[in-house]
Amino acid sequence: MGAAAVLAGLSVTVGTAQAEGTDIKIVLPEDLDLLEPCMATRSNIGRVIFQNVSETLTEYDAREGSGGVLPRLAETWEQMPDGSWRFHLRQGVTFSDGSGFDAQDVKHSFERALSDKISCETPRYFGGMTVQANVVDDHTIDFKADPVQPILPLLMSMVTIVPEETPIEFVRDPIGTGPYKVTEWTPGQRIVLTRRDGYWGAEPKVTSATYLVRSDPAVRAAMVQTGEADLAPSISLVDATNPATDFPYLDSETVYLRLMHDVPPMNDVRVRRALNMAIDRQAFIGTLLPEGAELAVALFPPTTAGWNPNVKVPAYDPEGAKKLLAEAKADGVPVDTQIRLIARTAQFPNITEVMEAMQQMLTDAGFNVKLEFREVAEHESFYSKPYPKDQGPYMLAAMHDNSRGDPAFTMYFKYDSEGMQSGIADPKADDLIARASAATGDERAKLWQDLVAYLHDDVVADVLLFHMVGYARVSERLDFKPSIATNGQLQLSQIGFK
Repeated sequence: MGAAAVLAGLSVTVGTAQAEGTDIKIVLPEDLDLLEPCMATRSNIGRVIFQNVSETLTEYDAREGSGGVLPRLAETWEQMPDGSWRFHLRQGVTFSDGSGFDAQDVKHSFERALSDKISCETPRYFGGMTVQANVVDDHTIDFKADPVQPILPLLMSMVTIVPEETPIEFVRDPIGTGPYKVTEWTPGQRIVLTRRDGYWGAEPKVTSATYLVRSDPAVRAAMVQTGEADLAPSISLVDATNPATDFPYLDSETVYLRLMHDVPPMNDVRVRRALNMAIDRQAFIGTLLPEGAELAVALFPPTTAGWNPNVKVPAYDPEGAKKLLAEAKADGVPVDTQIRLIARTAQFPNITEVMEAMQQMLTDAGFNVKLEFREVAEHESFYSKPYPKDQGPYMLAAMHDNSRGDPAFTMYFKYDSEGMQSGIADPKADDLIARASAATGDERAKLWQDLVAYLHDDVVADVLLFHMVGYARVSERLDFKPSIATNGQLQLSQIGFK
């Protein structure tokens, strides 16, 4: 569809008047099913509330070349002689309901997020360890981990802080220490964040932000072009036609197909190898996906410590895939069984076309694949444990975001036997994950490299596909450039006006 046709189709809903003042509109690709702070590490939720409404003790510095840990609600921290970490909290901080912030709120937030009574995403980053929070005084708190965690200050950048009174159940109206509060949420229509009085930090330039949802990337791009919106953090390559408003950014998201190793025929390594050989990854780059997207051999980008440069992308070899399937079939593996390919609607631009092309490639190599698209909440039921039972064989198309520079934010919950989103149960992988998580320096990097090679070459854990490049359209009245963090969080305090 051409640009004129797209704009014509929007004539009922799109105005032409440019938004004025310091209120902005942001158009997102996916709706939100929750506004729960402990789920803010999920990209569709984090784009709205992470660090805007709900803050953390520390913050990862996502600026290119930085990679450090910045203070947020904790001003300083140090490691104690017993290996625990002591955090000194910022004073004079209040929540959006007017209540004061102290160490008891931090302790409750941490224990709530990791409680088995609530299905938060936070525990996936603290797997394989036990962590105890001990209040020293109103503005000092210790975290003691077993085994000792050398990157615990970085891990704390994932724990959103809520008041001590917050129940251990999902909340609809999040209360946080951030510069904004939620003043409207009409599911399926819009969310409004409004700048609040009494914030401890510098006052942001943006007075309020209204979030709208449109699944079509061409529509999102057109809305910014016509002034119906100010920012579309995700548009497609074909719509990124204006250098004055359209900006590429390194995206920390990795696209992959998660495989379940306990279900035939994917419990046979030959079948998993054949799946990897059947996809012509390079054919997507510069066509359905932007130039600059990279082929993946791990679930974290090459800028991450512990990346293994010696692991190679599987060669595209459909005939070789057919031979492996024939060999497995001769041994009684049910390779003709239908395998569902389950994807998330509008998760990234051109996802429909990408998945349809993959389905065809897999079919051409001899697989029986049925493509299904699910909305966010239903897709999540397949993504995290407990997985639905009696579903037969399926591959889950997903994206994983690791922008924090260390594989610890990926490996346990994606590949440990107890990992929340793991499809494998492998004792050697479990051992490597445990040892790498507790190691430091060169030893830590070497163990992560060993694990990457083992998962990719020996286990053939998943079908790893692409490290993505994103495109955002930004109104010329805004002073904002997207970064590697943009897909998972969009801090309004980083937006100014020209």
